[in-house]
Amino acid sequence: MGQPKSDRVAFVTGAGQGIGRAIALALADDGRRVVAGDLRADAAEATASEVGGLAVTVDVTDGASVAAAVERAEAELGPVEVLVNNAGWDELRAFVDTDEAFWDRVIDVNFKGCLRMTHALLPGMIERGFGRMVNIGSDAGRVGSSHESVYSGAKGGVIAFTKTVAREAARAGVTANVVCPGPTRTPLLEGMAQISGEKLVASLERAVPMRRLGEPEDVAAAVAFLASERAGYITGQTLSVSGGLTMA
Repeated sequence: MGQPKSDRVAFVTGAGQGIGRAIALALADDGRRVVAGDLRADAAEATASEVGGLAVTVDVTDGASVAAAVERAEAELGPVEVLVNNAGWDELRAFVDTDEAFWDRVIDVNFKGCLRMTHALLPGMIERGFGRMVNIGSDAGRVGSSHESVYSGAKGGVIAFTKTVAREAARAGVTANVVCPGPTRTPLLEGMAQISGEKLVASLERAVPMRRLGEPEDVAAAVAFLASERAGYITGQTLSVSGGLTMA
């Protein structure tokens, strides 16, 4: 693997706001050269300007968009050695109120987006003999979550997929782990709260033993560790950052 390098290139999807932005900042603080990828060009630019990195517009539901974003990132900064699959989307709906169009969108963003990015970058990591992949799951994918049936299934798929990649790539010096946020104060949660009412946030805070929602920085700290050289003997693991809401 050679000497540890702090200036490795890290690609973060969904980096324009919330947890993704916090991860980009944490990785930059660790000396990584950050590629801030987001569907919204202005959001990607805002994060990239904060971290002194590169902004790329990427739609993780589109293979051509993923390929173009990866090509540009590696052309401008060099090989991507850290990948954080963070891009995600959901709406609170009872399963009986969903349809196939909704299923397709949730799975395409949350699961297949992770597959596309990994498929684009994992071969290079294996060839070079070093890589860190951290996928953002959810405690919904570990224990289920009411009104998030399809999202829970997609995130459960991310967890199982990551464990398999970890097995397949371990001998090449590539690690793959999952960080599962619990209830976290993000624009996505705020949007859900506006639809469901503030009682949603209050009920979540009561359910968490620490009696508060997570902050994006709480999740980012875990990601930064798993993306570091220090975590070289940790792979195939699922870490919840949930204030004790889930403990198994």
